[in-house]
Amino acid sequence: MTAVDTRTPVPRTTPTDPGKPPRRRGRLGRINWPLTILLAVASLTVLVPLYVTVAMAFKTSAQSVDGNALSLPAPFNPASFVEAWQLTRFPVSFSVSVGVAALTVVATLLLSSFASYAIVRNWHKRFFRWSFVYLLAAMFLPFPVIALPQIKLTAQLGLDNPIGVGILHAMFQLSFSVLLYSAYLRSIPVELEESARIDGASTWQIFWQIILPLLAPMNATVGIFAFLASWNDFMLPSLITADPTMQTLPVVQNIFQSKFGTNYNVAFASYLMAMAPTIIVYLFAQRWVISGVTQGAVKN
Repeated sequence: MTAVDTRTPVPRTTPTDPGKPPRRRGRLGRINWPLTILLAVASLTVLVPLYVTVAMAFKTSAQSVDGNALSLPAPFNPASFVEAWQLTRFPVSFSVSVGVAALTVVATLLLSSFASYAIVRNWHKRFFRWSFVYLLAAMFLPFPVIALPQIKLTAQLGLDNPIGVGILHAMFQLSFSVLLYSAYLRSIPVELEESARIDGASTWQIFWQIILPLLAPMNATVGIFAFLASWNDFMLPSLITADPTMQTLPVVQNIFQSKFGTNYNVAFASYLMAMAPTIIVYLFAQRWVISGVTQGAVKN
């Protein structure tokens, strides 16, 4: 016969009560106060000018020159936006800026991704390595050095218009964008392309169906940088565009700066209307920008 163990099993005790949530320990549960204070102070450099812009935009002309930029508007005056809308011909100048920015973003994404893919996948060839160095060297050319040749060249080619401005914006964004794309493309394994080639896919099909979808975070990053650079640029459109009625918003807003003074409330209302698209776009795309930069920098 087999002996039966009649002893009562002793229940196992856990070191913590399951009814209470475990305490967070370690560095994640602590607050880095020096870093928090530093970030709070740094945020003031953005929030204070933004507050001044909003407050000045809703003031009257008399309040805008009283010397107290931090005071609240009293009375509340939204008429500055109506005047700024009329003086800047906002629908026309806004449409021109949108068209230039859209052309810049599309051209930058296509040209930069094409060039980066060719350089990274042919890095063993000397021509492509030198092409990468050549493109990066363009980042160190100051615009005033090449401004006059660009003006003459666009005039001779009939590109002294918003289309020419968009093309030049894309050319000036090419160096930095190729740098970002190249770092990100090196993290994509070549085995994905080799398996596609075995199945009979061409290089063109591989890029559009495999590589381009994987570049989505970097596309957002490059697109945001190109959009912001094009939207905020003043010098290039003012020098290239010959027709004053086809100028972008930053150039049109220069009418508020006169020899004898500035209509501050109308000027700030116009600046606020011009800033709104960039703020909205960045708020929706900031996570893509951060992820694209970090992934391209960390992956091997």
